Amino acid sequence: MKTPRSRVTRTTLSLVVIAIAGGPLGACAQMSGGGGSPKTEDDKTLYALGQVIGRNIAVFDLSPAELEMVKSGMTDSVLKRKPAVEGDTYRAKIDQLARSRSQRVAEKEKARGRTTIEAAAREPGAIKTPSGMVIRTVKPGTGPSPAPTDRVKVHYEGRLADGTVFDSSRKRGEPTTFPLNGVIKCWTEGVGRMKVGEQAVLTCPSDMAYGDMGHQGTIPGGATLIFDVELLDIVKQ
Repeated sequence: MKTPRSRVTRTTLSLVVIAIAGGPLGACAQMSGGGGSPKTEDDKTLYALGQVIGRNIAVFDLSPAELEMVKSGMTDSVLKRKPAVEGDTYRAKIDQLARSRSQRVAEKEKARGRTTIEAAAREPGAIKTPSGMVIRTVKPGTGPSPAPTDRVKVHYEGRLADGTVFDSSRKRGEPTTFPLNGVIKCWTEGVGRMKVGEQAVLTCPSDMAYGDMGHQGTIPGGATLIFDVELLDIVKQ
C-alpha cells in the first residue's frame, strides 16, 4: 500500500480514461437532465458509473451550466447524433482547460486548508509541527513508537476539510498494514510520533499529502486532509 486511498479498480479507471480521453468529447455515458432515483441493480450500477465519471471530471470545476453542456456532448455522442463540435479537434483545449481549472481548484482548496489547519492547531492538546501538520492525541498509547523503516498496522478514516469521508479501513472491516516510509509525508511523520495503542487526529496540509494534483478523483488538488488514526501494532519483518 503506497498511500491511504479509496479502492477503485483498474478496470473502472481504464474505462473512465478511455471515456474521457479516447473518443469525441463526452463519449463516456449518457446523462440526461433528470434520471430519477436508481431502483434496479442496473440502475444503481449506471448511477455508480456516473459518480465515477463525475469524480474523474471534478478537475474541471464545472458550474451547473457547464455541466449541462458536458451532458449535451455526452448525449449526442452516445445517441450518435451529429456533433455540434468535433471533439478530436478540441483535445488540446480540453487539456488546457483541465490544467487551468485544476490550478483554480487547488488554490481554493489551499485557502480552505489554511483555515482548517489553524482551527486544528487551536484544539486542546494539539501540536503543530515545524512541517506544518497538526497532530492531536485522542487516546494515549503505551507501546513503542515506530521508526520510518517499520511496517505498521493501523485503523484509519480519512476525510476532506468539508467532512467528506474518502477512505476508511473501519468501513472495510480490516486494518491496513504498510511501510511507514511508503506513504504520504504527513503519515510518515504523524504516525511516527504515535505510540502503539494511541489514537490521534492528523491534519495534513496539501504539500504533505497529495499536493496540487490530488488523488484518483476523490481528493481534490490542494486539499488539506484529516485522518483519525489508531496505531494497532508495529509489524515484525
